[in-house]
Amino acid sequence: MSQPLTARRSAPISGRVRVPGDKSISHRALILGALATGRTRIVGLLEAEDVMATARAVAALGAEATHDGGVFEVLGQGVGGLRAPDAPLDFGNSGTASRLMLGVVAGHDMRAEFTGDASLCRRPMGRVIEPLTTMGLQVEGERDTMPLTVQGTQDLIPIIYELAVPSAQVKSSILLAGLHAPGRTTVVEPLPTRDHTERMLGFFGAELKIEDRADGARAVTVCGDAELTGANLAVPGDPSSAAFLVAAALICPGSEIVIENVLMNPTRTGFFETLREMGADLEVLDLRDTGGEAAGDLRVKASALKGVRVPPERAPSMIDEYPVLAVVAAFAEGETHMVGLAELKLKESDRLAATAAGLTACGVEVRIEADDLIVRGAGSVRGGGRVETHMDHRLAMAFLTLGLGAQEPVTVDDVAMIATSFPGFVSLMSGLGAEFA
Repeated sequence: MSQPLTARRSAPISGRVRVPGDKSISHRALILGALATGRTRIVGLLEAEDVMATARAVAALGAEATHDGGVFEVLGQGVGGLRAPDAPLDFGNSGTASRLMLGVVAGHDMRAEFTGDASLCRRPMGRVIEPLTTMGLQVEGERDTMPLTVQGTQDLIPIIYELAVPSAQVKSSILLAGLHAPGRTTVVEPLPTRDHTERMLGFFGAELKIEDRADGARAVTVCGDAELTGANLAVPGDPSSAAFLVAAALICPGSEIVIENVLMNPTRTGFFETLREMGADLEVLDLRDTGGEAAGDLRVKASALKGVRVPPERAPSMIDEYPVLAVVAAFAEGETHMVGLAELKLKESDRLAATAAGLTACGVEVRIEADDLIVRGAGSVRGGGRVETHMDHRLAMAFLTLGLGAQEPVTVDDVAMIATSFPGFVSLMSGLGAEFA
């Protein structure tokens, strides 16, 4: 049953808070912990539905995952040491979990069925399946959507693979499979994408080589027959979750908040860079290193914003933030042109079309040209619309954020799926002064 919710124009929001742990790092910590030898201890893991799907999957494959007082422990079985699951692996709504785990299963002599909810079963897996089958994974029925039944092998073939489009999930899946293959497996990406997998592979002891090429491409090579060692990890706050709080502070006059311990990995900060170009009063305090990743405290104040052009090469560093950037752009003066957003069409929903439809419902002038999204801001937003979220958690949070600054209330048709990435979103925002009904 759907759970609609309405956001109303709020007084200034203020306070000092933390957002849940980064989702991308949380997935990878569990997976690499399962492939390592010995125990991996994880503090700050995101306890959301998507990540719990990964935790259940590694446990089903023989890597015991336990939880005690905010600390997760994974008893790793070593590279190649996992066992076949007794039942289908259900990944719920998590594309990241399912695609990365395909790379893990590829390197084991096991048969496994991958499935998920209705939304995930509509999402394409072909971009991951194609390189993995080249390495030796077999897929029954030649399907490219779930449910999928696959057969892995202990005799994977190392490959050199050039990504057609930047994708951290495809890159990561190939690198995880490459751990099991003899020799070297290389992924060449046209533009740098999230590099959490590479950083964490090195942290667990894998041998890696990273080459930045003159043409802007980036080659990542992992040595196979790897031996990983269990480690202790602390997961910083998710910048994709912090983005909604930052946006709310920017569009609600008089607001000022500090968000503590946010991941500041350069491959994830395109949203904050864009906001600064728009005139946002946004500052990173106490930048520090935590487990090979940069983290800091974000201070943000309500700001007068202007429209900008967001170049396509920035998309990999902020692909999940475009819906909330479009919301912020609606409150800016002038046109914000977001270029090269084809990847948005392949998310939990067609986020490009759904974002435009939601803005239109709230009285915002917006258009789509090919793979570009163009928002004409007027400094204020009428609101008053009811937005269809299409079971997409980021759309739900983006348009609830819009409602906090709009003149009239904004209702989203369902907020149940927000728990996939940001459990406690509504209560945390309410604690800062946001008004929901």
